[in-house]
Amino acid sequence: MPRITDVVKNLLILNVLMYFGTYYLMGDNRYTLAMFYPNADYDFFRPYQIVTHMFMHGGTTHLLFNMFALYMFGSAVETRFGPKRFLLYYFVTGFGALALYLFVKYLEINVINTGVNAHDLYRTPMLGASGAVFGLLAAFGMLFPNAIITLIIPPIPMKAKYFVLIYAVLELFLGVSRFDTGIAHFAHLGGALFGFLLILYWKKTGNLV
Repeated sequence: MPRITDVVKNLLILNVLMYFGTYYLMGDNRYTLAMFYPNADYDFFRPYQIVTHMFMHGGTTHLLFNMFALYMFGSAVETRFGPKRFLLYYFVTGFGALALYLFVKYLEINVINTGVNAHDLYRTPMLGASGAVFGLLAAFGMLFPNAIITLIIPPIPMKAKYFVLIYAVLELFLGVSRFDTGIAHFAHLGGALFGFLLILYWKKTGNLV
């Protein structure tokens, strides 16, 4: 099992404390810490949600999957980046995921007729560390492209670069097709995209070898 690095350990602790702490102390009011689409006619959005949504999860399974991925891939990436750069990368990809999510929501509400009621879009929050986690997946695939990842279902081993590419294509298909709209597929893509671009920038400027 991989060694847990310091920043990854603290992120794991913070996410778990936020989930169980808000669950028992706030009940359903904990969703006020999730991210709602800003709209003057709906009193759901608060500026602090831009940060707090990254540490909220909709259920135990959601939390466990994200924390497992953070544990499995985060420590290797942190070891390569160093703690400060890793934390910067984590938040850039998390905010990047939010940016793409809000952009797609804007298109759904104002430009594209998706058949979804705008009132439902305003009332549906986005929450979770998934955007930053997908950023870590992208980083792992770029930094360790030939590392072997074995899927759980089905148990098929494949190189990290192929795993990340297949996952990204699947997320794009699910997002465009609107299959399972309870999952913010474009937020996942946003995290991976911003992570990919940030690593390319660091490599181009000589800040990452």
